Amino acid sequence: MADIIDMPKLSDTMTVGTLVKWLKKEGDVVATGDMLAEVETDKATMELESFFDGTILKIFADEGAQVEIGEPLCAVGEAGEEVEAPAKKEKPAPAAEEKAPEDEKPAAESTPAATPPPPPPAPAPSAPTEPGKRVKISPLARKLAAEKGIDPSRITGTGTGGRIVRADVLDAEKNGVSGGGMSGSGHMVKGPIQEDKVVAVSGMRGTIARRLVESKTQIPHFYLDIEVDAGPLLALRAQLNSGLESEGIKLSVNDFILKASAEALRKVPAVNCSWEGKEVRHHSRAHVSFAVALPDGLITPVVFDAHVKSVFDISVEAKTLGKAAKAKKLQPNQYTGGTFCVSNLGMMGINSFKAIINPPNAGILAVGTTVEKPVVVNGQITIGHRMNLTLSCDHRVVDGAVAAQFMVALREMVEKPALLLV
Repeated sequence: MADIIDMPKLSDTMTVGTLVKWLKKEGDVVATGDMLAEVETDKATMELESFFDGTILKIFADEGAQVEIGEPLCAVGEAGEEVEAPAKKEKPAPAAEEKAPEDEKPAAESTPAATPPPPPPAPAPSAPTEPGKRVKISPLARKLAAEKGIDPSRITGTGTGGRIVRADVLDAEKNGVSGGGMSGSGHMVKGPIQEDKVVAVSGMRGTIARRLVESKTQIPHFYLDIEVDAGPLLALRAQLNSGLESEGIKLSVNDFILKASAEALRKVPAVNCSWEGKEVRHHSRAHVSFAVALPDGLITPVVFDAHVKSVFDISVEAKTLGKAAKAKKLQPNQYTGGTFCVSNLGMMGINSFKAIINPPNAGILAVGTTVEKPVVVNGQITIGHRMNLTLSCDHRVVDGAVAAQFMVALREMVEKPALLLV
């Protein structure tokens, strides 16, 4: 009898997996442990292994399909064996629909965009194009189209041989036809900034939305802001990078912040805790995660035991994790288990911001950019480098005074960065 391989639970928060790509096809012989497919969870793209030896008799899920945990993906058995599973593929759909009326919450979580709102209003009519063909257009019409920011290839010509004339450009303007960027004259074009469309919520985006709403509504946040002198850190970083250039090592500001956070957690361990309802868990090790932006969301890979690692080790590990995160190749054990989080938008020029706590952490540090500004030192105005740091805390676990102690410790580490090297 054929064995059915169902969609497994590949992450702790996964409810649905997207079958990105089949690595095997029907008729292929597979052994236990062979890679069958790539599956995108809410956090990463992972490989699906075969749990059986045999021949792939039937594939039930197409590439690109979203498959709930437990739904059949394929059947493995002896070559030529009959498979009775096709009905299983159709089974989950009605089952999901049956649940909707009796439980409203899962419906909102599982298929947020499956039944999108009414179709968007019809966009302004667009004239037919002639892909790859030279556009026939009069000089006057071309000039007019450029002035109005209209792409001539999107205009239907009514002149001789389909030549676009001035009237065609004016008609196109009335109908809302526009260009695709800068016009030939360098003027900004008119029209919509992007195509009207409705896109299904990805598993990652859905999880982010759910978790952040839970965090912001259930965790009593409070915030502490400080401005630190980043001059010493920048000077030390420049000195180290200059000396390590030949070895291909380049430390980032974030590497120092991760290390400084770990050291501050060691000095003020009360921030390194988690609220667990009737208990507060105190973590004995500083596992510092950091936010990595992805095209369809973000993820927080973890530098485990950051308190016992050097800045150099953290730098190498963070870069490796960052690359894996962007390639969606992180494994669950690489993005779960963090005890504190750092979110840095400084490299994007953001002065300061307040991050939402990533539960079960009790705190998250938001790092702004370093700005050059006049500051008063010993009664004299001088030019300094200042960085804004904002700590978001779970007030159920961390009180204001404790959070302040953490920020004092963090400031000391940033302003005396040589301490991070010992």
